[in-house]
Amino acid sequence: MKKILIVEDSEDIQELVLATLECPEYQILQAYNADKAMSFLLNDLPDLIVLDVMMPGKMNGFEFCKLIKHNARLSSIKVILLTAKNQRDDIMEGIKVKSDAYMVKPFQPLALQKKAHELLYSPKLKK
Repeated sequence: MKKILIVEDSEDIQELVLATLECPEYQILQAYNADKAMSFLLNDLPDLIVLDVMMPGKMNGFEFCKLIKHNARLSSIKVILLTAKNQRDDIMEGIKVKSDAYMVKPFQPLALQKKAHELLYSPKLKK
């Protein structure tokens, strides 16, 4: 069973993402900020994180993604940035922090399902 961690401070969006991804093959974990999400990373690593960019707390989504992708133990976790930030500079920042996907709110639920499945089940590329 694949584990997905949703990190989103908006309760409504959190529920929408949960309803979108909920299925028997996924275990869904939820956090409302990066600090809470970090506690999941200390104990049980998810396979995928759906991460909001603008969150309360010490870290925003860009910073949290960068922390994950630059940590040898965590770097294999796939990250989808799901955000209302849709300017070119924001998208470039998502690339810079090595997110695996960048989706803009409002998002299409089927597109999120497809992207999650693709990231979780696509074969790993050899370097």
